[in-house]
Amino acid sequence: MTTTPKYIFVTGGVSSSLGKGIIAASLAKLLQAQGYRTTIQKLDPYINIDPGTLNPYEHGECYVTDDGAETDLDLGHYERFLNVSTSQANNVTTGRIYQSVIDKERRGEFLGKTVQVIPHITNEIKHRIQILGNSGDYDIVITEIGGTVGDIESLPYIEAVRQLQWDLGDHNALVIHLTLIPFLSAAGELKTKPTQHSVKTLMESGVHADILVCRTEHELNDSIKTKLARFCNVKKEAVIQSIDASTIYDVPNLMLEEGLDKVVLEKLNLKSDEPDLKRWNEFLKRHKNPKSEVTIGLIGKYVELQDSYKSILESFIHAGAENEVKVNVESIHSAYLNEGNVEFKLEHLDGVLVAPGFGERGIEGKIEAVRYVRENNIPFLGICLGMQMAVIEFARNVLGLKDANSSEMDPQTRYPVIDLMESQKNVVKKGGTMRLGAWDCTILENSIAHKVYGTTKIKERHRHRYEFNNDYKEQVEAAGMKATGLNPETGLVEIIEIPENDWFVGVQYHPEYKSTVASPHPLFVAFVAAALEFKNKK
Repeated sequence: MTTTPKYIFVTGGVSSSLGKGIIAASLAKLLQAQGYRTTIQKLDPYINIDPGTLNPYEHGECYVTDDGAETDLDLGHYERFLNVSTSQANNVTTGRIYQSVIDKERRGEFLGKTVQVIPHITNEIKHRIQILGNSGDYDIVITEIGGTVGDIESLPYIEAVRQLQWDLGDHNALVIHLTLIPFLSAAGELKTKPTQHSVKTLMESGVHADILVCRTEHELNDSIKTKLARFCNVKKEAVIQSIDASTIYDVPNLMLEEGLDKVVLEKLNLKSDEPDLKRWNEFLKRHKNPKSEVTIGLIGKYVELQDSYKSILESFIHAGAENEVKVNVESIHSAYLNEGNVEFKLEHLDGVLVAPGFGERGIEGKIEAVRYVRENNIPFLGICLGMQMAVIEFARNVLGLKDANSSEMDPQTRYPVIDLMESQKNVVKKGGTMRLGAWDCTILENSIAHKVYGTTKIKERHRHRYEFNNDYKEQVEAAGMKATGLNPETGLVEIIEIPENDWFVGVQYHPEYKSTVASPHPLFVAFVAAALEFKNKK
């Protein structure tokens, strides 16, 4: 493999949401399948330090890494495709860049110089880009530049790319420009002009695109590729069609057919082989040829935006393929769920997942959903806040503590069965202060969790501030809800189960963050299997 890492920069033009993350992940998969140690990082132009304080409606879910970084949801795609953990170094925001530079200025590290975008901000960006390459762990680093070329926010990043291309020299860096070829139905033709303008804007910043990846709803014919190559100053074989696919997991194969990996490796002066995608295609085959199907309700408060629960939805795809089952996920807004309609909305489901979230909106609907599935023995999985809702519902309706609640929702509750962690009680700042990242959990034998994981020791990722209140643990367990997973250091409850039910599990952590194509999360696999068994019994 290479001794000096190579760098690939992925920029976007014409429109946002074209799928730079999926293209980057697909290319990385093809390179990884040829033996190259590959990683991806995301540079986000927004001024937030990280997406941890962003509303899910703003930017989709906040993804969490093993080392506790709150990151962009694209890092979830990177991990799901590559089956390699990411870290804080894989996601950089403008806010973090400026914070670092300002901290250095306050410490006097610039020796009295006037601090400017060039060279100080661009140097910090270049440093962050090269951290992964300098680690010695990777042959190729793919860097996705967030936003669209021409945005004011993106200019320092584009300038940093220009400088790095010059610093690294030929065959060590290249730029892939992802763009849109719109189809005008009135004229009945594909239009290349927006792409030409986008490439021109990129060139005005001093950056030349080596490869064009063109998102399109229709096949690009030979004449269009020739026109794009000529007007955008790239080789014809470097004009890559990215046509709409039925699933994002088709994209690596589509990019393979287009020869994206070959063009990239040739430009980087690296050897190209046939990628080994056997395992990937086995997953695709199972995903596309299910033997049965189940319907699972996703009870959440951000269901209008699918990206709010991106990792959960992808985990169901992985688990469905593992079980050779098509998982139909029915999104149900918890704010509109109540005692009067809960049976109508849930009785047809084969399983129910109560999703994570923050704040009091829609909480009573989640509690009502838990009550219904518990009483009707429907397979249940509660994640983070979903697990907490299961504890509150049990305390209210089984223990008879009618006012039981979380102190997050009701600070004055008489029965705070969910309460603020001691370490959080004096925290004022919200960003990056929750229990984050991978934590150990010890599982009790003869529990559902033990059967699922096949071990008593696991490590899972967290993102929360409130916990099961251990003052109520003895009372709750005596009534039939068991704490089957505990943090070995703090004794905090990580997993709850109701053994009387066939499959009722709540987890304080986020299993969806660790599910990948190559390693579907065992909890989702077991939950889907339980839903299928429940359906067959019905």
